[in-house]
Amino acid sequence: RPKIGLLWKILAAIALGIGIGLISPEWTVRIFVTFNAIFSQFLGFAIPLIILGLVTTAIADIGKGAGRMLMLTVAIAYGSTILAGITAYLTGAAVFPSMIAPATSLASISSTEELTPYFSINIPPMMNVMTALVLAFVVGLGLAALKTDALKNAAHDFESIIVKAIKAAIIPLLPLYIFGIFLNMTYVGQVFGILTVFIKIIGIIFLIHIGILLLQFCIAGGFAKKNPLKLLWTMMPAYFTALGTQSSAATIPV
Repeated sequence: RPKIGLLWKILAAIALGIGIGLISPEWTVRIFVTFNAIFSQFLGFAIPLIILGLVTTAIADIGKGAGRMLMLTVAIAYGSTILAGITAYLTGAAVFPSMIAPATSLASISSTEELTPYFSINIPPMMNVMTALVLAFVVGLGLAALKTDALKNAAHDFESIIVKAIKAAIIPLLPLYIFGIFLNMTYVGQVFGILTVFIKIIGIIFLIHIGILLLQFCIAGGFAKKNPLKLLWTMMPAYFTALGTQSSAATIPV
């Protein structure tokens, strides 16, 4: 039986969420709203652990020179973020004022009554994301410098646990989570309201996004001597997850 990739599952979840949201009764939508509320709590709990489990071993396995590569990676990441922010600001300042009518407002959309879950479960994370990231940097650099493998082996065991959790719990449920988001948005009327008011702006945002991604992957592909389009296609499930959820917490595991 042919295996359906995550990208196609995400696309199907978006399409089905919009389609079924037009005809679903409130009680059905609230079931998925309840699921999403619990799943988002679990994601928030899991993200610091994912960062700690995967980043620590990634740095430790580099060995000698890990510090220099880490600083270079951080510099590239923040430099790319600043470049993207400047591009977005300049584009918005030059183009958007002429596209938005003075009376245009999201007030009517944002004031739409949101559906509430039947119940919720609070799962506080053990640490925040920045704490997990800095801890992963410190422990990873320390393991790269150590000449013993005891703690490094423990870190790899923890990494294996995190990977199993991602594969068994997060990735399989992610399309259902995205389906629930679009089901709820469609039911309360936000999807079509936002698209109707801001379709031109959304189109420009997508063009900027695509342009920046092509630039980044062409540079990376040049250094790695690999086809940038193939590299970019590999990341499409992550980008569509980000698009569908507007959540870095949901995107990081992908």
